[in-house]
Amino acid sequence: MRIGLIADTHMPGSIEALWPQAYDAFREVDAILHAGDLHTLDVVDELNQLAPTYVARGNGDHGIVDQRLRDCWVLELGGLTVGMIHKFPSPERKPAEFIEGYMARHFGEVKPDVLVYGHTHLEGLYRVGEMVCVNPGSPTLPKNQSIRHGTIGILDISTESSTVSILQITEEGVRAHDSVQPHSF
Repeated sequence: MRIGLIADTHMPGSIEALWPQAYDAFREVDAILHAGDLHTLDVVDELNQLAPTYVARGNGDHGIVDQRLRDCWVLELGGLTVGMIHKFPSPERKPAEFIEGYMARHFGEVKPDVLVYGHTHLEGLYRVGEMVCVNPGSPTLPKNQSIRHGTIGILDISTESSTVSILQITEEGVRAHDSVQPHSF
């Protein structure tokens, strides 16, 4: 099973339509997880033509009512429990105890294998205990700077192992992000 990961598209405030390279990267996925701040449903409608799309409501999505948007998601995908939320404390800056408390407040007793989040526009892969945390960054406003090609993610799930990767959007397509190594678990 292959899952597309995306966050913080901020459309149409950033650009009118998502880069075609992102759509191409998601052509063969089984589902797409958007970790919030889409601003309108247009990008979700487009992504949903490729695969079922789920969205964690971001701080820029208030007032958008749609069954594909929730504050938090817990999905069973290919044998993994995948959680998704927009705003999440940085595993790079917060201790595991703080993150576990945050998880308990937002997800209760559920312990996701993978947690997808957004908000910061900073791509990253982290491990907190047994959980893999992934922020796919922003495809349109990377690092909260100017409009340019940013990043997306892919979660590949198999019975033997699973891998999450961050992909850099380029003029030619997508490639592995130089500074974020894939994480297998």
